[in-house]
Formats: sequence, C-alpha cells, structure tokens
Amino acid sequence: MGVLTSWAARFRLRQYVKASLWIVPSFGLVVGALLAEIAHTADNADWPTGWHYSATTASGVLAAIVGAMVALLGFVVTIGVLVVQQATGTLSPRYMRLWYRDRLQKAVLATFTGTFAFAFSLLRSVETDSVPDLGVTLAGVAVAVSLVLLLIYLNRFTHSLRPVAIAELVTRMGEAVFTSSAAAIRDAAPRGDGTVSSDGPVMRLRTGRGGAIQAFNVAGLVAEAERHDCVFVVTRLIGDFVPPGSVLIEVHGGTSKPDPDRVTGLVALGAERTIEQDPAFALRVLVDIAIRALSPAVNDPTTAVQVLNYIESFLHKVGSARLSGRYVLADRHQHARLVLPGRDWENFLQLAVCEIREYGGSSVQICRRLHAMLEGLLDTLPPAQHTAVRAEISLLQESIDREFTDPARRAIARRPDRQGIGGQ
Repeated sequence: MGVLTSWAARFRLRQYVKASLWIVPSFGLVVGALLAEIAHTADNADWPTGWHYSATTASGVLAAIVGAMVALLGFVVTIGVLVVQQATGTLSPRYMRLWYRDRLQKAVLATFTGTFAFAFSLLRSVETDSVPDLGVTLAGVAVAVSLVLLLIYLNRFTHSLRPVAIAELVTRMGEAVFTSSAAAIRDAAPRGDGTVSSDGPVMRLRTGRGGAIQAFNVAGLVAEAERHDCVFVVTRLIGDFVPPGSVLIEVHGGTSKPDPDRVTGLVALGAERTIEQDPAFALRVLVDIAIRALSPAVNDPTTAVQVLNYIESFLHKVGSARLSGRYVLADRHQHARLVLPGRDWENFLQLAVCEIREYGGSSVQICRRLHAMLEGLLDTLPPAQHTAVRAEISLLQESIDREFTDPARRAIARRPDRQGIGGQ
C-alpha cells in the first residue's frame, strides 16, 4: 500500500499535525504575506489625514514591528521550554502529548509569524513618494491583537500548569472519550448475544511494524469483515505495545481471504499511546501526576490528594457503565463482525489505586483519602462493582497495618477523610 493510502498512515499524519508546533505558524507566515499584498493593492490616498505616514515613519514602524515579533516568538518559545521542563519534572511526560495540541498556543505563534510576514512584506513597498498607509495601520492593529493574545496566553498557562488544573483537563478529556466509546459500542451491538464461532481462526494477520496501538478504524474493520463474510478478532488491547511480527487480528470464517496489508492498515500503531480511543490513558496520566507528587524528591501528598479527587470522579463515570473484557460489534445487518478486547471495571480500578497505594502507603493523607474514595464508590456504584472495590479496601488495610505499627497512628490512618486530613 502507498505511504498515505492506509487509514493508519492517515491517522498518524493527523496525529503529527495536531502535535506539531510549526505547521500553523508557517500557515500564518503565508497568510501574513498574502494580506500584505492585498493591503498594498487596496491602498489609496483617500484616508483621513491622521492616517497618513511619511516614508521615514512607516519604515521605522514596520521595522520595529518586525523586530518585536521576532522577540515575542523567542519569548513564547522560552515559555514552551519551561513548560516542558516542568511537565517532565513535576507532572507527567505523558501530559506533553496533550499540551502540544493546545490551540491557543498555536494561534499565538501564528499571529506573531503572520504579523512579522505582514510587516516585512510591506517594508519593500515603502518609497519616498509611496507609503502603504492602510498596511501600516493594519500592522499596528495586528500588533495590538498579538499583545492581547500574549496576555491571554500568559494568564492561561500561569493558571493551567497547576497539577489540579491539569488533572481537571485530563479528566474531562478521558470522560469524553469514554462516553463516546461506550456509545459507539452500544450502537453497534449485534443481534442476539453476539456469539462468535469457537472454531479456530482460519487466518492470522501479523503486524509488519512494532508500536503502541493508538486507534482502530472500527467502521473500516466491520466493513472489511462484512465484505469477506468473516469475523475479525483483535488480539491486543488498545494501548498495548505490539512487537513486529506479532499476531494482531485473527480471521474466523469467511467466504474469501482478506488482504493482510489492507486489514492491518486499519489499526494505527505509533511510538506511544494517545487518548483518542483510550480513556485509560487519561487515568494513566492522572496516576503519574499523583505518584510523582508522592516521590521523595517532591514529597507533596496534598497534591496527590487533589488529583485523587479527579480520579474518583473518573472512576464514578467508568463504574456506572457496563464494562466487559470483550466487545462484539455488528454490521448494518446486525451480524457479528468484529471482536475487540476491553478493560473491565477491575482493570480500571487497579490502574487508579494500586500504584498510589504502594507509593503513598506511608502517608496518612493518602491512606485516609483512598479509604474515603473506595467507600464512596461502594455507596454509589451498582453491586456488581463492589467485589473489586472491597478487594482494594482489604489491600489498603493490609498496607496500613504494615506501614503503621503504632496502634494510635494506625487508627488515624484507617479513618476515611475526603480531604486527607482535616475533613469529616
């Protein structure tokens, strides 16, 4: 298949564009140069007296704007470097995949590059007897817009780089992905119980390149299975790393053999996980932030308690849904065509609790907040989810007994508290 003919290749290209910090600013350069040509063409001598500029003034203003935009670009790049250092040092390197996609940051960079190109292009049209008055005025307006966007950018990232703000953002994204994924699975439910033949696969499709599974083209896989009248059984969970040559899809039944490259081209592999179809990745980021706060180098259990607030919110969302370790999706005639592995409730709960309990087992705040969170889950979730929650409570109690040998301190650590310390 061609370089960009497969769905997986197009998906990777979209991911690159979303994470790129140079494509939108480059587009701003082109737009700025084009707008300068339009402004120069539309310029006339009928502007108010106050809007006329001498050649010396126009050249000075435009040259100053060019220099200012270059300096502001360097300033924003410096802020970006600081953000990377903070995110990788005190938050989670996984968060960087989300930060790269921030639209405001790209808009600020595009405005700066566009204003630079606009002013620089106008400089060549400044002559002693011909001054682009409209262009100089618009360049001033563009500078004002750039400064406003810069202030908004600084205000946003000053507040949004706090761990709690990031936890809220990641939780919202994860819940949105989980809701959309659950709706897609419900809408593709097969007729009856969706039983798939237990006969062995007639064909195993192997991946040619390694990488983490980032996304499935579910509609494409269902359509391809329908075309060959077979059932595709995906052997790996989204987010798993697949070594080269591993079996990715098993083909059951069918009237004809599908093209391996065409089918595996409907599964996107990349260097690391993405959040598009992987709500557990959001939970992974939240846990990373919490355990980083619990590390001896940081020693900030209060931040971990605040992140646990959003982990609890995410778990309530997940626990209220009917989860299964296996999902069967149907075609338009409600015939089973695609089997996907899934995460069950116990999987999500262990991901959320296990590492925080292990790294924060010696913190009274963490023990009390975890206990309160687990009791809250017992209170609100359906009975089918209680077994896994009670198992985590037992593990937490064992951890407390192991870490707190003094009976008085052990009694304090066992007491549930939604604020860690200081709540009811």
